[in-house]
Amino acid sequence: MVLRDSIYFKALGEALRWRGRELACAATLLATASCVPLAAAPAPVDTVAEAAAAPLARAPQPEPMVLRDVAATEAERINAAIPFSAETNPRATSTVFRAAGPADQFRSLQCLAEAIYYEARSESEDGQRAVAQVVLNRVRHPAYPGSVCGVVYQGPLRAGGGCQFTFTCDGSLVRIPFGEDWARARRIAAEALAGYVYAPVGLATNYHTHQVLPDWAFRLAKATVIGNHIFYRMPGAWGAASAFSQAYRGREPSPATVMAARLPISLGRGARATLPAAVDLASFALPTHNLPTTLASEAPPAPVNDRLPQSTVKAEFANSGRYLDDIPAASPVR
Repeated sequence: MVLRDSIYFKALGEALRWRGRELACAATLLATASCVPLAAAPAPVDTVAEAAAAPLARAPQPEPMVLRDVAATEAERINAAIPFSAETNPRATSTVFRAAGPADQFRSLQCLAEAIYYEARSESEDGQRAVAQVVLNRVRHPAYPGSVCGVVYQGPLRAGGGCQFTFTCDGSLVRIPFGEDWARARRIAAEALAGYVYAPVGLATNYHTHQVLPDWAFRLAKATVIGNHIFYRMPGAWGAASAFSQAYRGREPSPATVMAARLPISLGRGARATLPAAVDLASFALPTHNLPTTLASEAPPAPVNDRLPQSTVKAEFANSGRYLDDIPAASPVR
């Protein structure tokens, strides 16, 4: 009981300490256990008048993720003790994300489906819709890129990295999506892009699992829990409905840098030498269980059937049809 109380008061005290400063954190945008926190505004905002006048003048910028070094069980207890925000969390506006062309439309669907698949394929449909809604909320917020792939692959596609979703950088992409889980992820992604809104998430832009404790968990507005994820809104003006005013650009960048992780899986060992020099294969931990035990190019020779008649080709004709340079020096050539 003492331990539980200490954890509760530790979390409550930290939350209350930041509660009084949440207006100063209005320029703070943070990510999940899969996302990266964003930097706070350069100068604190001390009054409501200043908060109303200043916070939207400059969008916050991403910074590296910082997780507290606590065990999973302790993280679960502390996360449970953090109180939910009393602020309202309105439903997101229904938006149809129409891409500029077929290639962009395909990329938007692919990127959103990948976020759903890798982040929440073990969750219920509600849990997967919640993740999709967070991605699309970010697309409409000026603190993030104005495209689906830009949001999902924010970090791998820019100098300096700083992945917003860890699956884009932790090697998960070498496990190519497939089966019913992938089909469901694509369906949910298509519905979300067509304007479906998952209302329980509201305007959440961040989430993490119960088993980790990001520094920003005490500073954002804890909104709801769906499955194994806790969802958060930005406090103050940055989390208001009026802040979600960014128009969808319709142009989807190709996540080529991240996709390079799949090349060795798709091409096999023999094709690695043909990859561009810029692709650092050493940075990708390729799972051996996804590779065939023996590639076709390295297949063992078929067993010899001793019952077949043996060759009667004379030794002097054994190398007929071969280039001279390919014939071992010891081989007789006549």
